[in-house]
Amino acid sequence: MTLPWPVQWGNEKQMKTAHKGVRLGFLFTRSKSDGYPRAMARRTRCSDAGYVYHVLNRAVGRAQIFDKSADYAAFEKVLRQAWERTAMRLLAYIILPNHWHLVVWPEHDGDLSTYAQWLTVTHVRRWHAHHHTEGTGPVYQGRFKSFPVQSDDHFLRVCRYVERNALRANLRPRAEQRRWSSLWQRCHATGMPWLHDWPLPLAEGWLHHVNQAETENELAALRRSVARGAPFWRRRVAAADGRGFRTGISVARPRTTAEKETTCGKNLT
Repeated sequence: MTLPWPVQWGNEKQMKTAHKGVRLGFLFTRSKSDGYPRAMARRTRCSDAGYVYHVLNRAVGRAQIFDKSADYAAFEKVLRQAWERTAMRLLAYIILPNHWHLVVWPEHDGDLSTYAQWLTVTHVRRWHAHHHTEGTGPVYQGRFKSFPVQSDDHFLRVCRYVERNALRANLRPRAEQRRWSSLWQRCHATGMPWLHDWPLPLAEGWLHHVNQAETENELAALRRSVARGAPFWRRRVAAADGRGFRTGISVARPRTTAEKETTCGKNLT
């Protein structure tokens, strides 16, 4: 089998160590010097159905990729079309000048990867076509990032973090004033079909809650999840599921007998 060269090599530590929340796979490549196949570590994403995921991607060098209203509207169009292709349950989102956040809830195994890959690739192609920059390099830093989220107050914290982003970045005086967000859609009762109901009831006084600043500990925990590529939930209720990543019990997936019989499998709803 002929494999492409060159590629970026992973070091020995990368090939032996799996980060939390992901499985470690290997991409085999050929060395230019001796022609023998070498293994490069590559993350295999947790993409199982039933879990809620925090998904995000950033522009290369944190450059601004959304300059005007038409740019944001074009991305929302891609969001709608991605939903039409996969019926992905989009729970929350926000689009910022150089990145975006989504909170999604896939119904079928593999839907997350299909959805996020099509969303990112389609947006990149259309962005290049609009700016006449085809062949000039990547728009995003890399593949999308995704992290499973525990289906209790952790879910609400992630949604608050996402919907509060524009206020935290001083782009708007109040979070609901950010036009390109799920919070704005909800406050204006737009009835967008691609914005799904939450698996947990919307907390009373949610708008007021979103506009209140997070504590330093809350922000640190969320940013640690993003930086480490780790699930966002309590360690004491996380249990290895035998497939190389950590999981809890989701709101959408019924518990198995084994889960009911272990303390780690306690219901998180």
